[in-house]
Amino acid sequence: MTEARSFAELHYLDLGRPPWHWTDDTAMALSIVATLRQHQGIDQDHLARGFSTRYVAEPRRGYGPAMHRLLPQLHSKGAWQIAPRELFGGQGSFGNGAAMRVAPVGAYFADDLNAVVEHARRSAEVTHAHPEGIAGAIAVAVAAALAWRLRGQTKPEPQEFLDQILPLIPNSEVASRVRKALKVCIGISAIDAARTLGNGSEITAQDTVPFVLWSAAHHLDNYEEALWHTVSGLGDMDTTCAMVGGIVVMYAGVEVIPAEWRQNREPLPNL
Repeated sequence: MTEARSFAELHYLDLGRPPWHWTDDTAMALSIVATLRQHQGIDQDHLARGFSTRYVAEPRRGYGPAMHRLLPQLHSKGAWQIAPRELFGGQGSFGNGAAMRVAPVGAYFADDLNAVVEHARRSAEVTHAHPEGIAGAIAVAVAAALAWRLRGQTKPEPQEFLDQILPLIPNSEVASRVRKALKVCIGISAIDAARTLGNGSEITAQDTVPFVLWSAAHHLDNYEEALWHTVSGLGDMDTTCAMVGGIVVMYAGVEVIPAEWRQNREPLPNL
């Protein structure tokens, strides 16, 4: 792992000329939002078709190799029940893709954590059949829901926030590493936390979600610092930041996103 730049140095990096293009994380989250709006929950056939349609229209959004193979197949009704289970020798994907897009599910069902778990599971199964991929999606969705439920209250201590998420994560390596995150000290650098928890470099749920939850828990009230801190951990940065941003904004509110960032972001399609 290359040596990370300091947190202060990262603030002065050239962010590039606008518009700042969004990636597969956002493309797939848009399909989740569209499904929630139309069906008031995750209808898996509708979601699979949405993923496939957006992919075919714009395949160069940064999708991983497995999704390049899978997503074109999902347009047919019921294809999600078979095709994802054939990936990786029949074990299914435990990549971080199901977790990167799931925050809207946590937001939508925030008043009912059982519904959050169920619909996060449904959203994951469309592309990620492996239990670890599903566990990662559930963890992030629950974190987003809890962040919303805590809005307006005193910010919880990081360990307290993680403690509330853990009981709802299925038994998995994801859950085991989140328990490990409870012991990662406050004040430790993101790069050191990443050495312990992972930072998405392996593009797996278990290598991504624990670091994401740790980072979000430590910066729950500051969207900008949360993202800079997450970036300083290196790894799969657009994906880790998509997850952290989706959690933190539930607690801190959209209004805390820097105006410049919102203005420079590539416009979203009209849903």
